[in-house]
Amino acid sequence: MKIDTQALDEMVRKISAVIPDDLKSARQSLEKNARIATESVFQRLDLVTREEFDVQEKMLSNSQLRVKKLEQRIQELENKILDK
Repeated sequence: MKIDTQALDEMVRKISAVIPDDLKSARQSLEKNARIATESVFQRLDLVTREEFDVQEKMLSNSQLRVKKLEQRIQELENKILDK
């Protein structure tokens, strides 16, 4: 999954915002380390993008519809066999 860098940057900004300005060097180091740590966590979570999720959701919906139609068709064929 490609990480949304805008969202990641926003998280890093929020984390670094709690560091006082007089600790500027520590703040810069924290921003760098927070970004690396956050990227690492995201990569381990094995997340998917919204687009990938939407595609899979659509495929599942189509599959469920197809199964329903096939079940109906099977029922119709079974009814024909039993009527003979």
